Amino acid sequence: MSEKMTGAKYFARLLEAYGVTHVFFMDAVLRRALAEMEDTKIMRVLGHSEKGVGYMADGYARISGKPGLCFAQSVGAANLAASLQDPYLGHSPVIAMTGRHVSAMQYRNSYQEVDHAPLYAPVTKFHGQMEVIEQMPHLIRQAFREATSGTPRPVHLDVAGFTGDAITPLEINQPIDVDPAHTIYPAFRPAPDARVVQQAVDAIAKSKRPVIIGDRGVTISQAGSAMCALGERIGAPVTTTLDAKSMILETHPLFRGMVGTYGRSCTNHVVDEADLIIYLGSNTSDHTTAGWTMPRSGTPIIQIDIDPVELGRNYPNTIGMLCDVRTGLEALINAVQGSQHDDWLAYTKKLVDDWWQEQAVDLNRQASPIRPQQLCRMLTEVLPSNAIVVADTGYSALWSGNFVEMRHPGQTFMRAAGSLGWSFPAAIGAKAAAPDRPVICFTGDGGFSYHLPELETARRCGLKTITIVNNNHCLSQGLKNLNIAYGSREPGRKSECYVYLETDFAKVAQSFDCFGITVEKPGDFKAAFAAALASDLPAVIDVKTEFAYQAEMAWIPGAK
Repeated sequence: MSEKMTGAKYFARLLEAYGVTHVFFMDAVLRRALAEMEDTKIMRVLGHSEKGVGYMADGYARISGKPGLCFAQSVGAANLAASLQDPYLGHSPVIAMTGRHVSAMQYRNSYQEVDHAPLYAPVTKFHGQMEVIEQMPHLIRQAFREATSGTPRPVHLDVAGFTGDAITPLEINQPIDVDPAHTIYPAFRPAPDARVVQQAVDAIAKSKRPVIIGDRGVTISQAGSAMCALGERIGAPVTTTLDAKSMILETHPLFRGMVGTYGRSCTNHVVDEADLIIYLGSNTSDHTTAGWTMPRSGTPIIQIDIDPVELGRNYPNTIGMLCDVRTGLEALINAVQGSQHDDWLAYTKKLVDDWWQEQAVDLNRQASPIRPQQLCRMLTEVLPSNAIVVADTGYSALWSGNFVEMRHPGQTFMRAAGSLGWSFPAAIGAKAAAPDRPVICFTGDGGFSYHLPELETARRCGLKTITIVNNNHCLSQGLKNLNIAYGSREPGRKSECYVYLETDFAKVAQSFDCFGITVEKPGDFKAAFAAALASDLPAVIDVKTEFAYQAEMAWIPGAK
């Protein structure tokens, strides 16, 4: 039944009906609708920057399995658009809403406004302009439909009014209609074509050295168990990208590690020597394939993905199964004959065992200054069985992705798709989505500095995260190429390009009335983490690590 009410009240009630529990916003936007949310169960999270609230919505979406919502006024629209690059690349259903001057004020140099559509075009799958109150029911429903269908990605609604409040005072008489399928993602789980399944079965039967590569589509589809079941059925090693790291336990007998540029050398060797690759929910990016150098040219490929344009995008003659990843795996498991490749499994396991042996010295090192591998091993040992680890991009993803081990089925790992500074606000969003789970942000001093003011947001909103800062007071990842750029030049003022002042992030946290503690010796980390976990406040553990320490990059085919 419909009921006459203001657009603001309708807006709030419709979001609540879609299961929205949090909205992340920067003032001033949709104030009438925010006021109406007082009568709903929706928590309003006011941040300190548009990028920050966009990242919060992303973290919320990735953990909750529901769309994450973020709002900004017209003058903040460009900043909010910048935050959508990461959820776009990371396949996360963020719904961004901004205000825009009404039509009569367009093309007349209206205060603080530029054209929003070009800003959002590269980082959304749908952009709509809400000009009149009659559009509200349809466009909000469409936003949820677009965000959760197919490959989940951000959408954008531009709402009339500088703060989006031009139409919210008007009356509307429409029912609160919700599409239940689109309250979560994936909204649909289409099954594969039986003929293509048979082609995949035939390819598997011919293979002697099959390898499974799970990517972000496995995480989106929650297909970890099915991925492992296929590996067990066909005797294939299972590898993943960092985006599917927590879909299989480190201790699983078939697991062979993370693949790609930010992966492990042993894992890349496994993929390089395979005679069949089964890609699960992967866009076969340059990071996953080490610049498309692996698998080897001509290697047969089976690719399962919900997006038809990804099937065979980078590898010709791919057997493409168009379907939900979990549904496709289940169909393949039911159709394929069981097989064993004991020699192949033993050989690939030895590669992994040898790699771990090579890392043992650094992982078990007790000397100071602390190195990132040590820090990751120490975190592994104290990580709660239901923890969420949120890693920044760059070295933070590389270190934590390879050395923080997922040993319990209740643990989750997620990382930035490329935006430095993403991890801390994303961790706040993750905590909003999972208030009963410990959320640990793993970042560097450079990444943490991007959104330091959101410590106040976490404190004010009671969103208790634990942030571990790998603090080497520099941007160490860029040093290698900076040295190449300098060549034979004298170092001169090279430090201007990558060195920061030493910062005490524990004191910074304390100044925000949060918990802060500094760790300089390996033996002090366990107690510091326990104190942070026991605290009722958002916590920062400032770990002083070796200045400019360089990561050893994974072996890739053709590398010197």
